[in-house]
Amino acid sequence: MYRITPATQSYAWGSTTAIQDVLALVPDGRPVAEAWFGAHASAPSIVETEDGPISLDRLIASDPARHLGGDVGSRFGSQLPYLLKIIAADAPLSLQVHPSIERARAGFADEERAGIAVDAPTRSYRDTNHKPELLYALTRFDAMVGFRAPRRAAELLADLDAPLAADLHSLLVSDPTSTGVRQAFEWLLLPDTRPGADDVAKFVDACARRLTEGSPSPRTDRTVIRLAAAYPGDPGAVTSVLLNPVTLRPGEALFVPAGAVHAYLRGVGVEIMANSDNVLRAGLTRKHVDVDELLRNVDCVAAPPIRIAPERVFTSTRIFYAPVDDFELSVTRLTDEGPIRIPGRGPRVVVCIEGEAEVSTQNDGSFLLTRGQSAFVPATDGDVTASGDAVIVQADVP
Repeated sequence: MYRITPATQSYAWGSTTAIQDVLALVPDGRPVAEAWFGAHASAPSIVETEDGPISLDRLIASDPARHLGGDVGSRFGSQLPYLLKIIAADAPLSLQVHPSIERARAGFADEERAGIAVDAPTRSYRDTNHKPELLYALTRFDAMVGFRAPRRAAELLADLDAPLAADLHSLLVSDPTSTGVRQAFEWLLLPDTRPGADDVAKFVDACARRLTEGSPSPRTDRTVIRLAAAYPGDPGAVTSVLLNPVTLRPGEALFVPAGAVHAYLRGVGVEIMANSDNVLRAGLTRKHVDVDELLRNVDCVAAPPIRIAPERVFTSTRIFYAPVDDFELSVTRLTDEGPIRIPGRGPRVVVCIEGEAEVSTQNDGSFLLTRGQSAFVPATDGDVTASGDAVIVQADVP
């Protein structure tokens, strides 16, 4: 077992205090959006070893059989299959989609042939992996995930006094299927049909008027207004009328599969995903936008957000099983009743998010983890037990 230090990402939409609070860091006034606990080559965690610090990806590569185990190695090669994050959104994130593994491999190969550096700002595919993800809320967490039923979206547009609303309503009423939704979504995003800033502003003003007069969906109108305030003139704000709103309470979890359009709006949570940094953006961002590639990947079939109910194990642990092979997430609340086993197998990342805990492995000693501290547990270290008064989050492989 090794102590690790996460890599932090200071994106503009992050919080100046939230991740610092979770990880017991001293705020320095800069926003911190994400803390990465993993071995992705673009921002690996740093591992403390007897020979000095080393990145987690290099540590794993030095002895994959020990660190990953035979089963994980046979399924995923020499890579840690997941990436665990703490995420804090003070402002809305981009309108985005993650690719399937087939599209990721093809897109990565295309950009390699084009000679685009893997760390270039204009790169869409930074690796060859898919990126399904699960979000576990630490605070109230607001998001938009997947498309609403076409008829419901049409209802929300029907009484908006704006030309853009009338055009979208017409598209959805004439074809209330996933094809109509795709046409409306593409019409808002593609360069040849994308509405201008004035049309977007009129749409936003109509939502603001309706909000004061009695809206059929105040939440939808507030979301449009908030997105437009953060990204003036961006038609991505208008697409929110087409999408499902979702709010997680602390302790609830949401799964976002490949192909699902989504945008996180605000909140603090734990994210676990396949080991990938592939993000295809269509708007609501100052980063690289690749509308064509997002549209090649997006699934426009209407479906409700996928909430994952946990299974309780040993009374103190809740395990969130996502419908993928790459990862699972467990949350264990410890009391002072003595050591308990934390279920899991293979290579594990353990993070203490509250209190302090003595964490031990079957074959390799123990660490005291206080709030914000974390460890990587190689597969050959065996079972993990913990005691104390704390909350422990663990990533492992099913």
